[in-house]
Amino acid sequence: MSRNALYLVIGLLAAVVLVVGYQYYQESRSRSGIEIEIGEHGVSIEER
Repeated sequence: MSRNALYLVIGLLAAVVLVVGYQYYQESRSRSGIEIEIGEHGVSIEER
């Protein structure tokens, strides 16, 4: 494998790690706060 191909593979892996980490961070942030749900039994407000 040439040196340029190796750099390309390493760069792609680093990009994947960054994207997955950012998505995990965004999802963990959205879980905190207040959840408001409207259902059959009325309005429910839950703090997370």
